[in-house]
Amino acid sequence: MTQRPGRPARTVFLGSGDFAVPILDALAGSPAVMLVAVVTTPPRPAGRDAALRPTPVALRAEALGLPVLTPERLRDPAAQATIAAVAPDLVVLADYGRIVPQALLDLPPHGALNLHPSLLPRHRGATPVPAAIASGDAQTGVSLMRMDAGVDTGPLVAHVRVPLDGSERAPELEHRLALTAAALLIDALPAWLAGDLPAVAQAADGATLTRPLRREDARLDPARAAAELERQVRAYQPWPGAWIEQPAGRLIVSAAHAVPTVTGSGDPGRIVALGEDLALVTADGTLVLDIVQPAGKRPMTGRDHRRGRRDL
Repeated sequence: MTQRPGRPARTVFLGSGDFAVPILDALAGSPAVMLVAVVTTPPRPAGRDAALRPTPVALRAEALGLPVLTPERLRDPAAQATIAAVAPDLVVLADYGRIVPQALLDLPPHGALNLHPSLLPRHRGATPVPAAIASGDAQTGVSLMRMDAGVDTGPLVAHVRVPLDGSERAPELEHRLALTAAALLIDALPAWLAGDLPAVAQAADGATLTRPLRREDARLDPARAAAELERQVRAYQPWPGAWIEQPAGRLIVSAAHAVPTVTGSGDPGRIVALGEDLALVTADGTLVLDIVQPAGKRPMTGRDHRRGRRDL
């Protein structure tokens, strides 16, 4: 179906996390669409006080004066009926965090578009940004796809490649990709709505699937190479946060760099003094711990923590 000239597409946006906010802003300012509803996940307990907090998308949508829906489950017939009642021409999804049932994918005549921060089919699933950093990828990007019933398996509409220089941290890279995604969507929407932009099946090979991160994923295993651990530190910010288990408690590491093996530094797993620095001995070298947070204390430089470690 092509869009009638001069009529903006009635659009429902589904999103929850920070990645989705610049995309919501771009849609709100696009003359090609009219946002008729924003669907996000319900408020969840957060922080030390466990107070209920709306999603970043909910907060931004309310600031923009947009109607916000927070269904617990999109499979609920009542939730589907509420969305169907606004008669969407198009659904756009980014960082929503829930499975979208086929009935909603089939509802709008222009289908459902999903913005995913990787070069599909690589790094499908929940955590593509940390996966690209931890894997040492030389590039990543944003893919715009038409959604199907699979997990990020839909045909590709457009993509943008983003080179990586090996210094990226997950929060900054996610924000960079969010801005890229917003620009890609706005550029592609007119042709998509006019029926001039085809959706092409993803490549059959090279697919990988990421999953939600767990605390254990961020443990710095000294049996691995120092360069791998350095990538973990950058990939797992701000959560779950890279960490080392010590007799005195868990040591969180938020910045580090790898150096060649230092003679006499000891067996992998030892925390050692390296000049004025604090370092972890690894399988093939040494990981200098630049910013750390000891158990029960505030973040500090590794050098400051090293000065208090008379055992080193």
